[in-house]
Parts: sequence; structure tokens; C-alpha cells
Amino acid sequence: MTAPVSPRSSRPATSSATADTAVSVASAADARPSARLGGGVWLALGVVYVVWGSTYLAIRIAVETMPSFLSAAARFLTAGLLLAGYLLVRQGPAGLRVGLRPFGSAALVGVLLLTGGNGLVVLGETSVPSGLTALLVAAMPLWMVLLSAAVGERPKRGELAGVLLGLAGLAVLSAPAIGGEVAPVGVILLICATVTWAVGSFTSKRLPMPGNVLAASAYQMLVGGFCDLLIGLARGEQRGLDLGDVSTRSWLALAYLVLFGSLLAFTAYAWLLRSAPLPLVATYAYVNPVVAVLLGWLILAEPLTGPTLAGGAIVVAGVCLVVSASRKPAKPEAPTAPTAPATSTTT
Repeated sequence: MTAPVSPRSSRPATSSATADTAVSVASAADARPSARLGGGVWLALGVVYVVWGSTYLAIRIAVETMPSFLSAAARFLTAGLLLAGYLLVRQGPAGLRVGLRPFGSAALVGVLLLTGGNGLVVLGETSVPSGLTALLVAAMPLWMVLLSAAVGERPKRGELAGVLLGLAGLAVLSAPAIGGEVAPVGVILLICATVTWAVGSFTSKRLPMPGNVLAASAYQMLVGGFCDLLIGLARGEQRGLDLGDVSTRSWLALAYLVLFGSLLAFTAYAWLLRSAPLPLVATYAYVNPVVAVLLGWLILAEPLTGPTLAGGAIVVAGVCLVVSASRKPAKPEAPTAPTAPATSTTT
């Protein structure tokens, strides 16, 4: 699951399936990139485009023979341990040392993003094609605008228009569920996942997060993965589970999600925030679903139906409108004429 940049702030909204944890590197967005964009920028951007877009396909393949929440737990616990081990080797115990409040914030965000958000995406993909999943998840920036409005941040006209357009696209994308072609429960789960991810991303901007962004990401993955494990066990996913029955392609898909989705793409995204203009980095929010739809069609032969193509185009257009509108600075208020001194006194 991707983590589109928040339309109301220079801080990114974190992951994905995948980059699922990138919300914690938001503070790096304040760095000023150089005027010229070198080949490294385009290479890193290509990694984020393709890898994060491909995680929907990998999740779909993983859950062919793996339980949903237990596979998500294996992914994030493994990635979190690898990242924590890297920090221990490079920085020693100090690299993982954080205060109680920052740790609690990272834990809460990890649960919202990787358990409520990504966990529900994995569960939803057991009955919904990967391409349709990516298009439904692409609406995340729209929920961010609505959450900002709920706390008193007035959305720009372009952002509001993008939200309305995107919601219309979601209605079109939901048509296969209404018609019985896709499990309605799966579509509902994916919409809930997107809202939960948006809440986690939105909350992370208002909490005291750990100063070490890699440590914050490690704790998010470990806590989120542990909660995925608990939910999987509570659902009874371990009953009848035989690791010998897990297909080779499911194992490979899980390894891909750990190494490429949760580690490589995250590193590339973090570096991009320091090296490229934020509006350029934000374009992955509407490139990822296109990549996901194409890969699902090419590799899994997922059908490209009329509602999928039309609704997807509308959602992507709405997200483009939100992102482009958020780039423009707010118009300064018109200066007011000086007023005469007040004659009354205050007590």
C-alpha cells in the first residue's frame, strides 16, 4: 500500500503495501533540492513508481496460499527486525533509543498504518483483484483533505473539487461489487483500509515522533506486525496452516514485499524527499495505481472492465487535482485600510 504525500502539508503521509512506513521520514521534506535533477533522482523515482505499484500484485500472489494477517505479520516483523539490526550495526544501541512518548506515537501510527491500513488491504485482496485494490487505495489523499477540513483547515477549491471527483470515481469502481462481480465485503474492507491509513498518516503529523526516522519506521513495522500477528491468531488463521502447502511463488512474493516493498522503496523514497522537489515525488500517488492495474492485467490476467477503467481514471484525475491544488500557495488576503483608533476602553 502506498503512502501518498499529504495534500495539506509538506510532510508525507506514510507506506504500502509497502512503503507503508514512509510517513516517518516526513521531516526530511524540508530540505531544499538542487535545481538540476540528476540520474539518481529519476532512478529512485522509478523504483518508487514500479516497486510500490507492484506490491499490490505481490500481496495478491502471497495470499493465494498464505493467510492474510499472518502473511502481513511475517512481512513487517521481518522487515522491522532487519531495519533494527541495521541500526544496531551502524549506530549501536543509541540508534534505537527513543523516549516513551515518541515510542508510543510510533506504535500508534504503526497500528493504524500497518494493521488497520495494510492489514485490511491484504485481507481485501483475498477477494478483490490487485488492480482494483490499487485504484480504491489511490483515493487516500481525498480522505486526507476531509480530515484536514474536519479539524478546521479550510480546503482550497481545487482540493474540494478533486475530492468530489474522486468520490464519484470510487462510486464507479464500486459498481462491480454492487453487480455481484466482486465481493462487496472486500470492497468495503479496502475503503476502510484507506480511511484508516489516512487517519494514521494524519495523526502522525500531530504526535511527537522519534527523531531517528529509521528507528521510528522499525518500531512502526514491529508493533504493526505484532498486532497483525495477534489478529491472525484471533481469527484462527493458524488452524490447518501447513507451511509445506505454501507455494513457491507465494514465498517469493513475501520475500519481495520484505526486501523491495518495505526496505528498498522506503529508502529510495526517503532519499527523494531530500533530493527532489516534493511535487515531483508526490506524483507516485497517481502513478502507482496505473502500474498496479497494468501488472495485474499482464501477469494475473485480471480483466480490465469498463467500470475499472472509467472509475480508475476518475479517481486518478481527482488525486491529480488535489495534489496540483495543494502545490499552489494560498492567495494573500487583501490589505485593509487603516482604521481609526478605538474610542472605547477595555476593562
